[in-house]
Amino acid sequence: MTDRPAPEHRRPEGVSDATVEALGKLSAALDHVEDARGHLYAFHRLMGSSETTLEEATALIREAGHDDIADALDTAVLGRNPLPGMWSFQMVEAFDDGYYAEAKAIERRAIDELVDGRRHVFEAEMKELRRTRGREGHEATPADADGTL
Repeated sequence: MTDRPAPEHRRPEGVSDATVEALGKLSAALDHVEDARGHLYAFHRLMGSSETTLEEATALIREAGHDDIADALDTAVLGRNPLPGMWSFQMVEAFDDGYYAEAKAIERRAIDELVDGRRHVFEAEMKELRRTRGREGHEATPADADGTL
């Protein structure tokens, strides 16, 4: 039992508090980007489901004898781009290949250059400040725990 953060979570020698704090804020920002990405993927799944359900609704409306409304759904809504020129899969691809890829690459660069590739140094230091040493459930690493998760 070491009762210390794992080496990959310890601040490298000579790294300032300001740098660790800045990287902590960058990590938090990228957490929000990940959440936004998840919502974009959820939007993509919902749009796919809505297209299938609209097809079913259009068929039922047509079977009920309302061809004019079914025709309107067929021509104005079914197959329509949610955004100009893009179905939701294209939105996902554009986000992943553009904003997301760039933000992740710069985050990786910052971690590699500023703290020797050590992720979550800010969070590991926050954990050290808040945990109660020697108390069950407050271990520094999984290896320090009794093995039950």
